[in-house]
Amino acid sequence: MVRAGGAVASAALLLPLVSAGPSATAEQRSSGALQRDFAAAAAQYGVPQSVLLGVSYLQSRWDAHGGAASVTGGYGPMHLTDARTALAEAPHHSHGIEDARGDDSRPARNTTEADLPEPSELPERLRTLDRAAELSGYTAEQLRDNPAANVRGGAALLADAQQELGRPLSEDPADWYGAVARFSGADDTATATTYANDVFDVIRTGQSRITDSGQRVTLAGDPAVAPDPAQAALLGLRAADAGKTECPRTVACEWIPAPYEEFGEGDYGNHDLADRPASQSVKYIIVHDTEGSWDTTLKLVQDPTYVSWQYTLRSSDGHIAQHVPLKDVAWHAGNWYVNAKSVGLEHEGFLVSPDAWYTEAMYRTSARLVKYLAKRYDIPLDRRHILGHDNVPGTTAATIRGMHTDPGPYWDWAHYFQLIGRPFTPTAGPGSGVVTIRPGYGQNQPLYTGCVKPGQACVPHGSAAVRLHTAPAEDAPLVKDIGLRPGGEDSTTGVNDTGARASTGQQYAVAGREGDWTAIWYLGQKAWFHNPRKQPTAVGARGLVLTPKDGATEIPVYGRAYPEAAAYPAGVPVQAISPLPYKLLAGQKYVVGDRTPGEYLYATTFDTAGHRVVRGKEAYYEIQFGHRVAFVKASDVRVLK
Repeated sequence: MVRAGGAVASAALLLPLVSAGPSATAEQRSSGALQRDFAAAAAQYGVPQSVLLGVSYLQSRWDAHGGAASVTGGYGPMHLTDARTALAEAPHHSHGIEDARGDDSRPARNTTEADLPEPSELPERLRTLDRAAELSGYTAEQLRDNPAANVRGGAALLADAQQELGRPLSEDPADWYGAVARFSGADDTATATTYANDVFDVIRTGQSRITDSGQRVTLAGDPAVAPDPAQAALLGLRAADAGKTECPRTVACEWIPAPYEEFGEGDYGNHDLADRPASQSVKYIIVHDTEGSWDTTLKLVQDPTYVSWQYTLRSSDGHIAQHVPLKDVAWHAGNWYVNAKSVGLEHEGFLVSPDAWYTEAMYRTSARLVKYLAKRYDIPLDRRHILGHDNVPGTTAATIRGMHTDPGPYWDWAHYFQLIGRPFTPTAGPGSGVVTIRPGYGQNQPLYTGCVKPGQACVPHGSAAVRLHTAPAEDAPLVKDIGLRPGGEDSTTGVNDTGARASTGQQYAVAGREGDWTAIWYLGQKAWFHNPRKQPTAVGARGLVLTPKDGATEIPVYGRAYPEAAAYPAGVPVQAISPLPYKLLAGQKYVVGDRTPGEYLYATTFDTAGHRVVRGKEAYYEIQFGHRVAFVKASDVRVLK
């Protein structure tokens, strides 16, 4: 059989490559060069332009990311994967040494470094760039760095998949369902089908956006396109075991259970059996990245001596694996109070490199899972309940410095919540007493350092976070975090330094305004961020705030909401109510979250008969105190409108 790419490879090399990346001229960017690249590649390889655009949108939303690799080693608008090169170029990035279980009454379960696979161990879905090079005649370097070549390489792969399936290079997009499913790289029919359904949903509804290179790309919707999903059966993929999964019908979900095993001297792992929500409410969803490959991550969660989480999501195609039943408590957040009341979602982060980017396929399936979980447990869809691991507080002063910082400043919270169906919109005027952080992700590119070497600047990249200063000036020092630096040193621009960072969707009480700058109350101090009217990084919001009760000059802040000593029954050790090193001072205000009674899950034995849920009379409020949430006693504060 003649392969589509082979017959035209030499011709392809004669075509000029118009780069839409950072090196492109302003004229090239404004003239729609990338849109023309899609049209030319579609014509060259006989792929309907809508199919090519739809696949690229689901992979990258047509962004080139300046030639940087995704979290699974994918490059360019078509996400052609070359994980071997990406692995060689990316350093191992560790983001904390926390005890994932986060319970003082149990031995620590520390996160270990995940071993990265050897290139020879990489599956075919992480090596598609090599095949694209073979089919198109472009070099691997061209396919990685030049968006025009990358688009043609992706078109060549689609055409090749279509012919491998014995189907014609039809002009009808509906005839390409099987080839699109193949492009996903999925190894099971359900995931390949879900991916193809998403692509054809984009084709039917259409999309238009300005890419990271400043170009508008448009896919006109065609509601009449009606492909036959039965084409996916021709791929010969395995049937995933849905087993005991708890997932929405709109995603592909597989049951890969974490073990609940006893392994000597009373020790056990890697989660706790429970009866949620009958025993305890579920009120948080925690977003993580794995800092390891898909296969390595699955090995870790199946290790009884290790830690656990409920779901893992694969970057290349959005496939979901569930490991722990939702009724049980996984060990993932580094804070036992949060673990006992949360569901953990690990998102594949293969390269452990903060300059990497996440695929649209993974964002979409994750958003559907979050909506499903929120509806099931009546969890509000806001940033006080949908937390990053980097928003979970340390349990005591001693644990703050070791807390994890994923998914970090490059997770696109605005896009994520738009997919969830709760975009961050203004709910009050520009002079409101509360603001929601909302920078424009692509345009907001604060300097970060330490992605490769300490102090070395990271590649410029869109960010969901804004940086906080001690005064309304770019050259003013960053605000301090005495929990991270007890000696009082300034915060840094380090990519893992959360000490002076406010993230998209988080809400803070306004402490002042001066020109294009806004101050918020943050970690017990005024923190200023640039917020110009023409390009605002925050919008007005309505919300309750709290402040210390009358007569109090300061009140303590906590990393967990534990009951008072009198609430513990006989046989259950009293847990210390240990304040963090921060203080909430008189006159300061913080946005109020849930009011909750003090609560502690006592679960230290394999035999669940001894487990107890202890609830006290002392109530707490959750507050947005810094980059991480915190808790204050209701008896210490008064709530204001």
